[in-house]
Amino acid sequence: MPSMSNEPGGETARRSVGTTVRRKEDGRLVTGRGHYASDLELPRMRHVAFLRSPYGHARIRGVDATEAAKAPRVHGVFTGEMPEFSAITLRARSALPSYVETDQPILAWQKARFSGEAVAAVVADDRYIAEDAIELIDVDYEPLPATVTAWIAPEEPVHAAAPDNVLLQRTFDAGDVAGALATAPLVVERELVTNRHAGNPMECRVGVALWDGADDKLTFWSGTQVPHIARNMLAELLGLPEGNVRVIAPDVGGGFGTKAVLYPEDVALCLMARAMRGVPLKWVEDRAEHLLAATHARDHRYVVKAGFGTDGQLLALEADVTCNVGAYSVYPWTAGIEPLMAGGLLSGPYRLENYRCTVRGVATNTSPSGPYRGVARPASVFAMESLMDAAARELGMSALDIRRRNLIQPEEIPYRMPSRLVDDSGWYGKCLDKVIDAIGYEEFLAEQSRRREAGENPIGIGVACYNELTGLGRAAAAGPRMPFRTGHDACTVRINPDGRVTVLSGVTSQGQGLETTVAQIVADAVGVAYDDVEVRIGDTNESLWGFGAFSSRQAVIGGGAAHRTGEAVKEKALRLAAALFDAEIDDLRLEDGQIRRTGEPEPLASLAEIARVAYLESNRLPEGIEPGLEATRFFDPIRGAFAAGAQAATVEIDRSTGELRILKWVCVEDAGRVINPQIVEGQIAGSIAQGIGGALYEHLIYDEAGNLSTGTLMDYLMPTSAEVPELIIDHISMPADNPLGVRGVGEGGTLGPNAVLAGAVADALGTEITRLPITPAAVWAAIQ
Repeated sequence: MPSMSNEPGGETARRSVGTTVRRKEDGRLVTGRGHYASDLELPRMRHVAFLRSPYGHARIRGVDATEAAKAPRVHGVFTGEMPEFSAITLRARSALPSYVETDQPILAWQKARFSGEAVAAVVADDRYIAEDAIELIDVDYEPLPATVTAWIAPEEPVHAAAPDNVLLQRTFDAGDVAGALATAPLVVERELVTNRHAGNPMECRVGVALWDGADDKLTFWSGTQVPHIARNMLAELLGLPEGNVRVIAPDVGGGFGTKAVLYPEDVALCLMARAMRGVPLKWVEDRAEHLLAATHARDHRYVVKAGFGTDGQLLALEADVTCNVGAYSVYPWTAGIEPLMAGGLLSGPYRLENYRCTVRGVATNTSPSGPYRGVARPASVFAMESLMDAAARELGMSALDIRRRNLIQPEEIPYRMPSRLVDDSGWYGKCLDKVIDAIGYEEFLAEQSRRREAGENPIGIGVACYNELTGLGRAAAAGPRMPFRTGHDACTVRINPDGRVTVLSGVTSQGQGLETTVAQIVADAVGVAYDDVEVRIGDTNESLWGFGAFSSRQAVIGGGAAHRTGEAVKEKALRLAAALFDAEIDDLRLEDGQIRRTGEPEPLASLAEIARVAYLESNRLPEGIEPGLEATRFFDPIRGAFAAGAQAATVEIDRSTGELRILKWVCVEDAGRVINPQIVEGQIAGSIAQGIGGALYEHLIYDEAGNLSTGTLMDYLMPTSAEVPELIIDHISMPADNPLGVRGVGEGGTLGPNAVLAGAVADALGTEITRLPITPAAVWAAIQ
């Protein structure tokens, strides 16, 4: 139920923010009435299947689609050499000096650069006929040597413009690293490799394209996380006025960054719809296609060297980071999205003056790498925490003491990191203390000692501290210098004539409950009941602008815009009420849908009565007040908000099999002001589950020829509820410097599990983990 808060004059007002309310989405989603793009059925709809390259690297000497075009109930066959396709490429742009721009074709026609790249497409009456028809297309391939490992020199470059396959390189440099390392009492060096895996949302990619030939307009229904960016890019690529493109993201079954990209298949679908004018086309990706051709992530190598004092102080950090960015620079985020985030945030929540980190994005003959929940930081946290644990062992310190010695403190905020990002949190020590209390640290040590003496299966504890950069404003860009900045969102709030509120927000949801949280924010900002607020999202024809769902930005930025707009429309309603009732505006409040004057027990009027005047009784409008009760506002937090976090887990290892069992897991994060506790905990729990999957199970493996060996869920392992332990989740709430005081929580949970589980195994066995995932085979080998 909404909480009550005391107001001046002794009255109380209902507050929605900070409470767990019934989610607005749940009525349709839990009863099977959700509206997903894959459910969409339109008259005369036809279906699309893509023919994909079976080679990791090959020249395409010719494509013969004659037999496919003759097949019954086939309405079109499209190849990359057709002028309407060959004239358009996806070219992700960056202003970084070292960046090499490359083109990604809509359908490969000169060269296939990864196994699974779309080469041709068929339009047919149904998907089955389309799938049969693509088998009739004859492609003449000339196989070429493939490169699948980013730190091995290529025999044949992926792109002629980058002979060494390096698409981007940058060095972050601060202080005197060489001097600090030369005099450091302890220097720790490690080479660490993280495993390639991906988002795997419940709903794979999907698109429905309808071209209105009469008005030259395109409507594109998509499971995208970035509908406004998609509209902007589609209009530019297709040569259309932006107002002629409408992108609709209805209910979306998960995204995790995988759907924050504009893919060649999206553009191909729209081009085919233009050719089939007036006939809607639908493509629903199957799971095998998703594993093969949707973006991957986390395929990194860290060669790191850190200097420490005898007291555990971190003196210097030198790193060389290589990220496998796949065959293309993902559009529009570029090949820099992972390497630049890794270099910008490698030092994490620790004080550091001397830092040098060279990062590079290297092309290979694998599926392109793109944004995935946590973008590079699960790998970089693993690297940093591994150094901390190794140094603690060398110095005879506990893992806790060395972290406490180095964590940024509240009194040091704002703290300028060596990468020049500004950390505004500083509550890392408090998060760590709460984690250690909840894990039962002393009891664990006693049980660990007893097991060692008894010769039982060993147990270990792992700890990780991290900072999550959320809600990036225009001055906090940690990524590539793209032609656009992603700092702001817009929101429109309209009080209707009946006093209820409609919100047109630029946010978009893939299951995060944004309809609910935005409604809570607006209800409190305007002064109405939560149930009287309707939120509409995901349609570019309704909401003015929103960059979309990525970088844990929507509560901070979209929520900030909603709050500002709600306050603006409330102010307009109060101005009208003050004029109608000859009152001072400062004496009026809008609470629970009622206009009240301070000190008076009864309301002056309901919001519905005021709204009726604004819309229907313009003869009563005072001079200087326009009809209607509506406002639109933008919000940009400028820098963003760091969220502090810490996790710990205890594990048991079966010596005979190497099997790892998680005994207990604790996470504490600083979410700032919590809008909806249940949604926040759900976000953290889900991200930890994905982090555990990446640390223990998930691995996209290519053979030397560039063929994906783990191309089904029989080979690509994902955690189930049986593998995810009960999670103890707690918070500290230190308000951030934004209108709501919130910090993002959507990704932080993914940052800890790699480091936590590697540290726990090392603590149990005394053997370090330097490669992920931590499989039973790897643990068994370590035991031997």
